[in-house]
Amino acid sequence: MKKIIQERNKCIGCGACPAVCPKFFEMSEDGLATLKNSTEKDGVFELETEEIGCAGEAVDVCPIKIIRIED
Repeated sequence: MKKIIQERNKCIGCGACPAVCPKFFEMSEDGLATLKNSTEKDGVFELETEEIGCAGEAVDVCPIKIIRIED
């Protein structure tokens, strides 16, 4: 099982992650990207998943590097 982690409290709302990975990311009404179906603690969102798919691309395109994948 892998974990996708997004430090949403640092998001600048550029829209890059949902553009390359709409399976896991979406733009929210507040103008920031959100990791879908995730749990949140102190502005950090986490999602456990079997397959990371396009989330790897989201890691690469995030200009402020607030998305990571952990084993």
